[in-house]
Amino acid sequence: MNIGVLGTGSIADSNLAPALQRVEGAQLWSVLSRDRGRARRFARRHGAASLEPAHDSLETLLADPGLDAVVIATPDHLHAGQAIAAARAGKHVLVEKPMATTVAEGRAMVEACESAGVRLAVGYHLRWHAGHRRMLALIRSRGIGELRHARAQWTFKAEDARNWRAWPETASWWSLSAVGTHCLDLIRWVMVPQCGEVVSLACTVGREVWNGPHDETAVLSLRFESGATAECCASVLFAAPSRAEIYGSDGYVRCEDTLSRFGAGSIATQNGILQFDVTDPYAGAIRDFVTAVETGGAPEVDGREGLRNLELLTEAIALA
Repeated sequence: MNIGVLGTGSIADSNLAPALQRVEGAQLWSVLSRDRGRARRFARRHGAASLEPAHDSLETLLADPGLDAVVIATPDHLHAGQAIAAARAGKHVLVEKPMATTVAEGRAMVEACESAGVRLAVGYHLRWHAGHRRMLALIRSRGIGELRHARAQWTFKAEDARNWRAWPETASWWSLSAVGTHCLDLIRWVMVPQCGEVVSLACTVGREVWNGPHDETAVLSLRFESGATAECCASVLFAAPSRAEIYGSDGYVRCEDTLSRFGAGSIATQNGILQFDVTDPYAGAIRDFVTAVETGGAPEVDGREGLRNLELLTEAIALA
């Protein structure tokens, strides 16, 4: 399966392209960048297989009959247009999170991919952390009883407000776009099957350090149909250990430093340490996408689940 990567930024360079090399049945085929020289260097560095892999035009990249799918790793405001164009060209789409900057854009992406008969997946790589998958198996088997509460925190310290996520022209959120959307997805992944949908939401946002339009720190509180609750904290103002905690009627799971680009960290339960192998979660996300394309099935995080995350982010900021 020949996959083009749109965007040559940090995640694409450090995680997505290397992960493609680890997935059997897939290969990096071509690359899109505003700077064709940058695309050429990226393609060479990661061994792109096409005879002409470097593009500075989305149209020419999508016109390649050898291309099967794209991974979209560009700034948020470009996701919808690129995904819709790819769908119309008959290419399957794996888009980095959040899938778009507005709910309307997200719906248009889902509709375009469904109309074209192509798969649409959203890249919430934390679901393929091997420890998280062991944690989920424990929870699904009622190993901690009935779910009561969940908490997730992921933060980092930005040195200034020059990041594109801080600008309204290129993103709708800052901390929530960078890491908070992952916390929200992790909570939904764990809670929704047992606790039902989110029925109420509250949000507190801080913007006072750089006084920009977007969230510097955001704290979300959620309640599910069962009455279970959850909270997540995202921030660009301080560096702290990432943490996820799940509490049930008969036990708990605590994840330390598992929320990251990597598959490491530690996980404790009421019965001791949960053992797992460190594996590449980005490779897991890509493998799931490739399998969905090959079998015609749904990816684990499909467009409609990505859209629900987008709806909750939008609602949260409107309430803040």
